[in-house]
Amino acid sequence: MTAEIRLYRGLEIYPLVFPHRPIGARQAHHHDDEFDAAVRIQEPSAKTGIARGRVFKVSPDEPFQSAGDARRASIAYAEQMIDTSPQARTFLD
Repeated sequence: MTAEIRLYRGLEIYPLVFPHRPIGARQAHHHDDEFDAAVRIQEPSAKTGIARGRVFKVSPDEPFQSAGDARRASIAYAEQMIDTSPQARTFLD
């Protein structure tokens, strides 16, 4: 699985999708399970390799029905946070 990186207004967005219920060691993962989402927003990696960033959990009333829905919601959530922040990078502090 490759990580999807999206660049939006000069910031990197990493959607994070995970099962709503933890998968036990002996349980198989079912693709029709529900999902939760979070998103990592960070400055583009500098040559020094140090970039400020934070992870934010997307908190809907109910879990997402598919991984695709959770991924799209995390991207939309990040874009909304960036758009509504007075200075796009202040929430990284």
